[in-house]
Amino acid sequence: MDKIEHSTITTNGINIHVASIGTGPAILFLHGFPELWHSWRHQMLSLSALGYRCIAPDLRGYGDSDAPPSPASYSVHHIVGDLVGLLDHLSLDKVFLVGHDWGAYMAWFFCLFRPDRIKAVVNLSVAFMPRNPRINLVDGFRAFFGDDFYFCRFQEPGEIEKDFASDDTATVLKKLYTSFGATHLFIPKELGFKGLKAPDTLPSWLSEEDINYSASKFEQKGFTGGLNYYRAANLTWELLAPWTGAQVKVPAKFIVGDEDTTYHFPGVKQYIESGGFKKDVPSLEEVVIVEGVAHFINQAKPEEISTHIYDFIKKF
Repeated sequence: MDKIEHSTITTNGINIHVASIGTGPAILFLHGFPELWHSWRHQMLSLSALGYRCIAPDLRGYGDSDAPPSPASYSVHHIVGDLVGLLDHLSLDKVFLVGHDWGAYMAWFFCLFRPDRIKAVVNLSVAFMPRNPRINLVDGFRAFFGDDFYFCRFQEPGEIEKDFASDDTATVLKKLYTSFGATHLFIPKELGFKGLKAPDTLPSWLSEEDINYSASKFEQKGFTGGLNYYRAANLTWELLAPWTGAQVKVPAKFIVGDEDTTYHFPGVKQYIESGGFKKDVPSLEEVVIVEGVAHFINQAKPEEISTHIYDFIKKF
């Protein structure tokens, strides 16, 4: 880990912290919530040893990167804008792209907006979500799951932050890291986040040291930046109107755990299995369903995921 280098670059009007290691063809890693560049530590070490330059920023709102206060600063266009600026700063014309959770969501649209910058994409957990012109994402979740569904509970600025503050940061992270399984996460208002039970023991893939590292960063920055991705979802829906029905044409591979909450969202399995996914992403070459794994698959199955990434990108 001490071989990983850290720098700060200015892009799109903000400062972004970037972790990197290795030389060779570049891979850009995009993390999700509530994560940091650090969630890619295993893949960065494995793939840099195989001859790749691994680059993992703290996305805006996270870690040592700037966190603009307004949810309106976290649309998909802002995030992809940051990343294009990052590639320009590093003088990289094209990269391999790897995303997880919100990072995967942003990666799909990076490929849609700027396919000229991406050689191939490997996304984890979140399949491409084509824009539904009839209903926005938040209203869709609310109609299906109700107001207590975590995506809906994260919408009101300040509310869930206050809820999180009733626990210490490490406990909040422990709860979140163990909550996104096959059973959906609901946070009833009357109980609050405090009402969720923290795990008695950490999962085997997560050490106290890892938790403490992440907690130290979230204690400095707070959770608002990460939560603003959820709060910008409807703005993103509005801004994506011109791309309704557009296809992602970059070569793609998708990996998800069969116990991942996102795999059990309404219609996702059917979308993947019925050919809808392949229709929207015509260069989708592989879909891998990993048995017995929940949401944080790149940390839970580090060697397996590194191998899956390598096996795909080495073809290009």
